[in-house]
Amino acid sequence: MTTTTSHSSDSEGVPDGGTTAARPGRLIQNEVTTEIPVHLLFRDEPPTVSVPIRPTVVARRQGTGEQPRVRQPVRPEPRPVPEMDPGLAEMPARVLPGAAGVLAGACGAVGCLATSWWSGSLPPLAVEALRLPASAGAGLGPVQWAAYTGAGALGLFGFGGLARGRTGRAWVLGLFGRYRGTVRRTGLLWVNPLLLRRRVDVRLRHWRSEPMPAADGGGVELRVVVLVVWRVKDTARAMLGVEDHETYLRECVEAALARVPVELPGASRGSAEAASDALTRLVVRDAGAVGVEVFSVRPVRVEYAPEVAAAMHRRRIAALDAQHRAAVLTSVVDSVEDTVTRLTVRGLVELDDYERKALVKDLTVAFCMGRGEVGA
Repeated sequence: MTTTTSHSSDSEGVPDGGTTAARPGRLIQNEVTTEIPVHLLFRDEPPTVSVPIRPTVVARRQGTGEQPRVRQPVRPEPRPVPEMDPGLAEMPARVLPGAAGVLAGACGAVGCLATSWWSGSLPPLAVEALRLPASAGAGLGPVQWAAYTGAGALGLFGFGGLARGRTGRAWVLGLFGRYRGTVRRTGLLWVNPLLLRRRVDVRLRHWRSEPMPAADGGGVELRVVVLVVWRVKDTARAMLGVEDHETYLRECVEAALARVPVELPGASRGSAEAASDALTRLVVRDAGAVGVEVFSVRPVRVEYAPEVAAAMHRRRIAALDAQHRAAVLTSVVDSVEDTVTRLTVRGLVELDDYERKALVKDLTVAFCMGRGEVGA
């Protein structure tokens, strides 16, 4: 077929009959479209070819020695651990046995007595009781006062430094704000009376907290009472590194409860142990810097906060009721299936579809009523 786009008549395409037929100059024309060639209307569309997409692999370039780039997951930076002065660590203090203090105090007392006898100021009754010879009565001069001072200082220094060490207790000694050591010895000891003594309990201790705020895995507010087993390991850091190590430990426990979800008893198996382990790790990390050794942090009582207790109680009862209903329904379905299977397999009855449905319906109603009477 031959087409033309001219507006005049065309002599081509004349049939053998001899008549000339004029063809329109345009194939398709209206007010909107323009001329469209015929071969464009009947052009075959190429078939759609699916191209498989392969995963892109970044490999090393040949001959360049370049290694493939592997994108590592970005890890969050660890939370900084509180650090103490490395020079502040427990060390044993220099002390003497108590016998040395008793001896020094006795020498000072004897010196004061001898000086009184020498100066003649000792009462006659005391002289007769001690069976001392008669004194010359030299009087209280500068020499006698110096002897009094020396003997009195020796007596006060000897008796004033006596101390009794107890098991499970220790003293942290300081002089003019400087740490001078720790005394952990027991029995009668002599400690320099010029040193400041601060007693600290180093026994194994447990602390039962008051109800602290916490939350479970769903964000529901709870009140938790925890039991903390701990002791003072480094007395220098516990007494000098922080203002009050017991208050610091309590704040560490409260901060750990804010980060670890705590579940109610019976929520899931192992949830209480997992929460206890997580709390212990966090508190050990925070309290270890101040010389406090924590062995365990265990929730001993977990309950809902007063403002949500009523709503959560109703929700838990509804969940338990739904769980019970699901268990009863599962048991009934299993019983019906087992009964129908036994009847048909053993050939006791022959059932069509209608009779099978009726039997299943009757058995289900009977079993459900029986379960209800047992539960009541």
